[in-house]
Amino acid sequence: MPLLAPGPRVLHCAAPRDPTPHPSSAAACSTVGGAARCLGVSRGGGGGRGARRGGGRWVRAEAAYFWDASVPVEMGEIHSMEALDAALASSVDHNQPIIIDWMASWCRKCIYLKPKLEKIAGEFPGVRFYFVDVNKVPQAVVKRGNISKMPTIQLWKDGEWKEEVIGGHKAWLVMDEVREMIQKYK
Repeated sequence: MPLLAPGPRVLHCAAPRDPTPHPSSAAACSTVGGAARCLGVSRGGGGGRGARRGGGRWVRAEAAYFWDASVPVEMGEIHSMEALDAALASSVDHNQPIIIDWMASWCRKCIYLKPKLEKIAGEFPGVRFYFVDVNKVPQAVVKRGNISKMPTIQLWKDGEWKEEVIGGHKAWLVMDEVREMIQKYK
């Protein structure tokens, strides 16, 4: 599973304590929560802080480069049954899956997930991403998608519903599940 950072940047961490790191040593940097931090991994016996006393030394990375491979892509809006039919026909014509994010403007989780889906859209240039605001479309469109909860992220291919993720859990888990769906049907 690939790790993505918020953008191209250099993360500077504490200087390494051992100028000649052992081949079994490793270090990584993380940008979880927007703050950069280094994660040291010890070598030698055991783990945790006790590893220092057991002869192991903590090793930290001097700099790590994270490249953001994706550029957010604006999702298309489906506002009618005709627009939904056109999106599904496009899926058939290009033999590519499409992702439809069924959301509502009052749903906080939906609003939070939309930019993350636009980011995933940049990772998969052949896959089209759409969103449907269920309060702005005729009820027939919502029934066609068989939507009962929001946010619901569906994958359609060859004009047929294949799989969905109902996004009531943590955003990073939802995004991982969407990536897995796309990989499966790409």
